[in-house]
Amino acid sequence: MEQPLFLGIDGGGTRCRARLCDADGRTLGEGMGGAANIRLAPEGVRDAILTAATEARERAGLDAAAWRRTHAGFGLAGAGQTSARERIMRQPFPFASIALDTDARAAWLGATAKAAEGDRGAILIVGTGVCGYVEKGEGPERRRISIGGWGFPLSDDGSGAVTGREAIRRTLHVCDGLAPPGSLSDAILADIGPTPEAIIDWGDRATPADYARFAPVVYAHAARGDALARAVATEAALAIGRLTLRLVELGAPRVHLIGGLTDTVRPWLADAVRHHFAPPDADALAGAVAMARENCPGQPGKAAP
Repeated sequence: MEQPLFLGIDGGGTRCRARLCDADGRTLGEGMGGAANIRLAPEGVRDAILTAATEARERAGLDAAAWRRTHAGFGLAGAGQTSARERIMRQPFPFASIALDTDARAAWLGATAKAAEGDRGAILIVGTGVCGYVEKGEGPERRRISIGGWGFPLSDDGSGAVTGREAIRRTLHVCDGLAPPGSLSDAILADIGPTPEAIIDWGDRATPADYARFAPVVYAHAARGDALARAVATEAALAIGRLTLRLVELGAPRVHLIGGLTDTVRPWLADAVRHHFAPPDADALAGAVAMARENCPGQPGKAAP
């Protein structure tokens, strides 16, 4: 009998990543797809997952028949919503089984893979969105605790999407003469339109990922001293700091800061916040693979780095 394969999917608001592993935990191939937030953009998530998974399979030198023995773990943004989970699970996938959970839990499983059962810390994801996550207790008494991560535009202060949105919103203030112009507002006006009307037209069709691409721009101009950029970056860092300290308050012995904006945000955080950070043991794809293993009879859940 052929050995099972395990596919980890890490789907966020900007991109979807896939990793295909053999039964011994060795990586066979990886792939990339588009945005995979099942609450905000459900129509494209299946295609994003299959694009990333197919690239991983092809890099492993396997044909489509391999899917019949492949157990998948989906860690997807937006999976905290029951309706979103039900919607994606109604979609046809070719895999032997699917374990679905949030991208936060997949990231947590990876980041804390080497920790003892009672000593697993928390994670704080800072990317297009932002979310803190920790699990407390053991066995049937275990509680999952999420902080933030409820989604743009109502939540996720400190995220790439909110940071970009705030920069654009304040650029409208500049257009109205309510704030002085600077290098950041000039860059935004040159990018998405020279008038408030053009900005609003852009905003009507913009996605969270569209806003998030301005977050690195904000931090770059803040580092050069632009007043508007510094104000936005400072507020974002304060929001990340509040989330970090809340996770510590909940009893997390350490916080693993992860996500696409990690290195960009870190220098703006207070020393009292950075003191709580520790490097992750492994990535979210390792956690998603562990989910797939847990869902396969006879296979231990193991998030190998």
